[in-house]
Amino acid sequence: MSAPSSAPTPLFRIYRAATTMLVPFAWRKVSRRLAAAGVPPERMQERLGNASLPRPPGQLIWFHAASVGESLSVLSLIKRLGDRVPGAQFLITSGTPTSAALVAQRMPPRTRHQYAPLDASGPVARFYAHWRPAAGLFVESELWPLMLVKGREAGTRLALLNARLSRKSVDGWKKRPDTARFILSQFDLLIAQNQTIADDLIAMGADPARVHAGSNLKASSAAPPVQSDVLEELRGRLGDRPVWTGSSTHAGEEEIVLEAHRQLLTAHPDLCLILVPRHPERGDEVEALLHASGLTYARRTSETPVTPETQVYLADTLGETGTWYALSPIAFLGATLVPKGGHNPFEPALAGVAVVAGPHVDNAADAYAGLDAAGGMTQIETARDLAAQVGHWLNNPADLETTRTAAQSYAETQNRALDDVVNRLCAALDLDHG
Repeated sequence: MSAPSSAPTPLFRIYRAATTMLVPFAWRKVSRRLAAAGVPPERMQERLGNASLPRPPGQLIWFHAASVGESLSVLSLIKRLGDRVPGAQFLITSGTPTSAALVAQRMPPRTRHQYAPLDASGPVARFYAHWRPAAGLFVESELWPLMLVKGREAGTRLALLNARLSRKSVDGWKKRPDTARFILSQFDLLIAQNQTIADDLIAMGADPARVHAGSNLKASSAAPPVQSDVLEELRGRLGDRPVWTGSSTHAGEEEIVLEAHRQLLTAHPDLCLILVPRHPERGDEVEALLHASGLTYARRTSETPVTPETQVYLADTLGETGTWYALSPIAFLGATLVPKGGHNPFEPALAGVAVVAGPHVDNAADAYAGLDAAGGMTQIETARDLAAQVGHWLNNPADLETTRTAAQSYAETQNRALDDVVNRLCAALDLDHG
């Protein structure tokens, strides 16, 4: 493990002191949010670095991800690493209850989840003292200075995976070149989503020898799991009715999707929309929209059954998206009609679903562009556009099948890049030898 190429800067020392003083205030805010989500007190303590699980014996490989998309993107990588390094144990940390719940549903073998420690000296020190990870792999834009520096000091080999930095973030770091160089020098390996981001990391001060351009790690995500009993029940209730999905929608998008559905019902009166809000806790809010719309609906969490009169099925649950994709050959993917940056398009694509998305896809621009170029998706901007595209596919089954096949083929091709990531990680972090 090579040494950092620069010394701690005055700005880093100020950050370290400030975060130490702010821990009580940060903890108050974080604990309230976790408590509101029903997280048990012992698990809330993980944010202070107090583990709720024992450390397993042997080599521990740690992945740190921010939220849902980042957490799910590493599950296939953990499975592949688990095959490559059969003696390794794995830890995933993230910050949100939603990510914790989804990871729990899809947990790979020899893996456990904890909430990430606050980036302050006390919580971070307690975290490393307990877990003693051999390697720490930070996903996308998770540049937490103390977690990185303390990890280095503890002998943890570090990598940045699937690096994605906004232009604002890059410009901000460039204004602090000494601190940026110091933080980035903690990493033994930095794998960017594309060459542009790789160049940005180098311009920020990363060692060019440690930086590599890769592909979007989210392309390695497995198709989301399907609950066969739920699938069969709904298939029985829906019969031969056509179905489409509004998936992972955010506030401001449900209205557009519902308006598109209303337009579609004119030509397709038996059409059913499965509406899946990204955050299930918004279920009451979305139901209010449905009530105001005048559309007939059933709600998953209320266990109201789908009937021939049901026009919308509100699927306000967590971890069932794969089942809705298995029911529906068409999906609008949310966070794209509002400026949220877009969710992972490879999940529906791997499930063989034709994808429709809005213009806001900055979080995975290459993924959307590649899927579009391959013929696996269409981009829209308005409810009228959305209704027109879904209507076209409903009226032209051959075109729909071509799009579905193209989406799945493109996603599966991208998936194969995972082997290169595993090889680079094992070489740079010495994972094969524990």
